[in-house]
Amino acid sequence: MCAVKSDDKPGLILSILRYKCPRCRRGNLFQKKNTYDLKNFMKMNERCEVCGQPFEVEVGFYYGTGFVSYGLAVAISGISLVLWALTIGLSLDDNRFFWWMGINALLLVAMQPILMRLSRSLWIAIFVPYSKNWASGDIIEAERINKDQMNNW
Repeated sequence: MCAVKSDDKPGLILSILRYKCPRCRRGNLFQKKNTYDLKNFMKMNERCEVCGQPFEVEVGFYYGTGFVSYGLAVAISGISLVLWALTIGLSLDDNRFFWWMGINALLLVAMQPILMRLSRSLWIAIFVPYSKNWASGDIIEAERINKDQMNNW
């Protein structure tokens, strides 16, 4: 049996995919684990329960995640188009291309909650770097927070 060291640095990609705090890579970004609980899937913790890092860095911080979500959707569409072309083939002589468009649209609608959460996780990981001294409390505090305007989106 192997002992797990608590001072190991968790991997960046795995912590982004698991929606973990970018500062310590251990605390959860979101309050609920279920991505398809559509009433609560975007509710984020105010601070990391492990290191205390605030997740609202500034007012309107997460507006840029729309661009990240768009890029992820384009990447998924490109991958699905390549897979469709390799397995079924593409032709304008029959309806195969239009079938791909319909199935791809359904795929993107079904994956939208995942893309929204993943884009937030990627966005905060870009701006809040990992700290090996996270246990000592070196967090990036919010500079421009207006408490009256929080969560008004």
